[in-house]
Amino acid sequence: MRIRVGIDVGGTFTDVVVFNVDTGRVQRVKVLSTPRDPSVGVIAGLKEVLKEVKPESIELIVHASTIGSNLFLGQLGLEIPKVALITTRGFRDVLEIGRQRRPEIYNVFFTKPRPLVPRRLRLVVTERVASDGRILIPLREDEVREIVKVIKSEGVRAVAVCLLNSYVNPVHEKRIVEILREECPDVHVVASYEVDPEYREFERMSTTVVNAVLLPVIGEYLMKLEKSFRDLGIGARFLVMLSSGGIATIQQVSKVPAATLESGPAAGVVASAYFAKLLGLDKVLSFDMGGTTAKVGTVVHGVPLQVPEFEVGGRVHRGRLVKGSGYVVRYPHIDLAEVSAGGGTIAWVDEAGSLRVGPYSAGADPGPACYGKGGTEPTVTDANLVLGRLGKFLAGGRVVLRKDLAERAIREKICEKIGLDLTDAAYGIIKLVNVEMARAMRIVTVERGLDPREFTVIAFGGAGPMHVCELADELGIESIVVPPAPGTFTALGLLLSDFRHDLKKCVLKSLSELSPSDLERMYRELEEQGREILLSEGVSEDRIVFIRYADLRYWKQSYELTIEVPSDLGSVGLEELKRRFMIKHEEVYGYYVDEDVVLVNVKVAAIGLTEKPKLKRCEIREKVPPPKSAIVEIRDVYFGDKYDWVKTTVYSRDRLVPGAILQGPAIVEEYDSTTVIPPNWSGYIDEYGNLILRRV
Repeated sequence: MRIRVGIDVGGTFTDVVVFNVDTGRVQRVKVLSTPRDPSVGVIAGLKEVLKEVKPESIELIVHASTIGSNLFLGQLGLEIPKVALITTRGFRDVLEIGRQRRPEIYNVFFTKPRPLVPRRLRLVVTERVASDGRILIPLREDEVREIVKVIKSEGVRAVAVCLLNSYVNPVHEKRIVEILREECPDVHVVASYEVDPEYREFERMSTTVVNAVLLPVIGEYLMKLEKSFRDLGIGARFLVMLSSGGIATIQQVSKVPAATLESGPAAGVVASAYFAKLLGLDKVLSFDMGGTTAKVGTVVHGVPLQVPEFEVGGRVHRGRLVKGSGYVVRYPHIDLAEVSAGGGTIAWVDEAGSLRVGPYSAGADPGPACYGKGGTEPTVTDANLVLGRLGKFLAGGRVVLRKDLAERAIREKICEKIGLDLTDAAYGIIKLVNVEMARAMRIVTVERGLDPREFTVIAFGGAGPMHVCELADELGIESIVVPPAPGTFTALGLLLSDFRHDLKKCVLKSLSELSPSDLERMYRELEEQGREILLSEGVSEDRIVFIRYADLRYWKQSYELTIEVPSDLGSVGLEELKRRFMIKHEEVYGYYVDEDVVLVNVKVAAIGLTEKPKLKRCEIREKVPPPKSAIVEIRDVYFGDKYDWVKTTVYSRDRLVPGAILQGPAIVEEYDSTTVIPPNWSGYIDEYGNLILRRV
């Protein structure tokens, strides 16, 4: 028996998906997360798995970690390690000066995020490399050895090395790294030419420093986790999800830990892209509502949309990342809008007597009031329970819900303060959280120039299927897919991912100065680097593919656009790059001009194809009503002013066979989620077990 396991640590639950390669069977386990030490929840989930499978049968574990982003958000139990920065003399303050971005334009008391490296540990060396790579001032190695003494005396755990123009010629950075690794073998060292060989000094320095901060934290976490696996008798390969939607070995992740900062949310979008191809859907919104947040991503033509950089530890305002509020990381990640809207999001009354929802969450401990673990604040989960949308249990009975505690929390914290009755208060909570999530959907569609009415939503997460129909009504979306086991869908995405490494080289030359052979040579060099990495990770040569990209812009533009480069560049010529750039420029900015174009970077995505779980497909001979054996109960459910309380049939999803037709109002319960089908929606189970919902 060959078993593969995907583990996703969420704010409330840790999800584990178990895939049997031989039989195609997929099982899932949900356990409560342990925020102070996520590895405790991970091991608890694995112990549940080991009740049914032998440890030696597990051949692969893929993990999505949130520990990196939690570190910058100030999570208890995590402490930013002491880090030093070595840079060119005269440039020690680049890290603190940054860019002239003010998150709050009219706030005269605004302060920038505290630098990750204090000024006394921003150390300088005498050296200088010109923008064309010429060495103007040789490196003073005696100064480097003096810096070594400071590093030792200060107890520094990691060092970031970022010299001026080292992306063109890293010879001085390489020598500093050699000395540091020789003199300080116990100190983590990262150089900018290794993690971000691209121009723009502040972004490169910030990315290097963030990696240095994460090296001890992520490295120790992964090593601790791997040791725990071994203690359980599991000798499986251990891989980690990247923010770009790919996976990598822990050895590669330990070199560039910043690549994992948004790994959890990325896995859900990867799974959505897989299902989009499976079902022949051209445009898809991935909607993931869990216990703490809701995340929305976009998949077009089967490919998740990406952005080249993001800010970790920054503030999110109504789904939008507030530029300048965090620490810049220049590494590709899947484009997501995230809002504080989960099952554990707390409802409250402000000083003006208005009902508010979020941004605070009850999390896993103590959790919503209805969990009976000591929580007293009303949450979205409590509101759904009061309105009849939830039953008595979550996670297959692992969590027992107490309606009396949910009612008490809403009455005491909401009703008594603003004079609403229980039903109106609970439904008000639902409407407000839906407004926030609809805003996130508009961010990744309308604000990107896309029409949400052309999209199908794939809804998942423990709470996503409960809210998705009302969100679709808000945006005019006609079709929804609720996949099998939606509550652990993100963990399934881990097993659907390919190895991926993004490599780049800065060029900064006009296309007119280059020839196709020049570009071909650069791309082949990057592809060879990618091939070596993938081969070292155990990917066979016949499963390695490359996708070429180029960052282009007009002269004197501040930012570039990324286009895909044809593999037969030699035959189509550089005019094809210019043509693609002008098309993209018109799509983004509404115009283009026929002027000279600058090639800023050449990029290669080195991808190692993996064996994917094959979903079982059943032939549907006819569509029929669900069997009576699938009915769990009939209970009163509130669907708003238009429908009021309605007698609603509750079905067990495990008993619904492909071809079964459901007419709203209906509720479908399963181990890890609940789907709410309003009166104006209908659904059916397709050949893959997906619940397809359409507006009537």
